[in-house]
Amino acid sequence: MTVGPDPTCELCEAARFTEWFYEDEDCWIAECESCSVPMVVWRVHDAHPPDDVRARLHGKLAAVMDEVFEDPHVVDDNLRTIPTHYHAHARPKAWGRGFRRRPAHGA
Repeated sequence: MTVGPDPTCELCEAARFTEWFYEDEDCWIAECESCSVPMVVWRVHDAHPPDDVRARLHGKLAAVMDEVFEDPHVVDDNLRTIPTHYHAHARPKAWGRGFRRRPAHGA
């Protein structure tokens, strides 16, 4: 079941307050305004994507992490602050440490 946008949902609004790394018809990936790590946001206002959609979203987040950052990550999809809209954060594997960016191409 596809759920339409919720006008009161911050993730449905998709305001560009932080750096965006990727977007397509399924999702967008940007720096989380609250915790400053990359997160993937499903464009459907629903907390429970099918397993194949969840895997696809996690794959897109992993591709961004591999391209932009040097450090390994784990996926955290515990919907703490916004429990009604699926999103997942990339967290550093080395707890307590942020992500180092890869050098820019041509730098």
